[in-house]
Amino acid sequence: MVEQRFGEWIAVRRHGHVAELVLDRPKAMNAVSTEMARCLAEACETLAADASVRVVVLTSTHERAFCVGADLKERNSFTDAELMRQRPKARAAYTGVLELPMPTIAAVHGFALGGGFELALACDLIVADATAVVGLPEVSVGVIPGGGGTQLLPRRVGAARAAELVFTARRVPAGEARELGLVDQLAAEGEDRTAALELAARIAANSPVGLRAAKRALRLGHGLDLRAGLEVEDAAWRSVAFSGDRAEGVAAFNEKRTPDWPGE
Repeated sequence: MVEQRFGEWIAVRRHGHVAELVLDRPKAMNAVSTEMARCLAEACETLAADASVRVVVLTSTHERAFCVGADLKERNSFTDAELMRQRPKARAAYTGVLELPMPTIAAVHGFALGGGFELALACDLIVADATAVVGLPEVSVGVIPGGGGTQLLPRRVGAARAAELVFTARRVPAGEARELGLVDQLAAEGEDRTAALELAARIAANSPVGLRAAKRALRLGHGLDLRAGLEVEDAAWRSVAFSGDRAEGVAAFNEKRTPDWPGE
């Protein structure tokens, strides 16, 4: 396993075609400071440009938390002007995860609150273990979700359910989170990372060109009327129909062998 560091608190570990994007600020339960946000955005930019990466798994090194959200101790020291200057850096971190072109999976255990849950929501799939507690409690401290929560949560669970969760600021335990669709898969306690990496390996066995095009179609088509959505799908299909991956996939199927994806 090869590890690349981005500052003190972000790491990328390679597992073949799967990249593990690691939140590694254990002394602060992965609270996202300005510097951590900057490094997370940098790591995402690097991963987005790496054609060898087929799936990204977002994980945490803290035993009791995925991420507790923004670093409120740091925020408490900001002037209004400093808070405004910090905002683009924070947005870049969340947008960096959201806009990764390959499938992404969050491996969640313990607390995933506020911006921490928004990082998970920015992923395509969320695997949580039995200790997970998720929520968007921002209104309880006088702000609103600012890492995409007000937009991503309704897309998962519907407008009314999202409103209830945001307005009450309540924390949702793992079992209920699965029932509500806040997470996609439950794992045994302590097994969220293993389950997420196993899922990532299954996904990564497929065409990297196909995976990126499928994600693009799913993301861009969501919320459009059917006719417009089908046009998005057609554009994505055309982008892969004459690719090397498509030729290899058809050949491997007919020759009854495992594809050797060229990734182009």
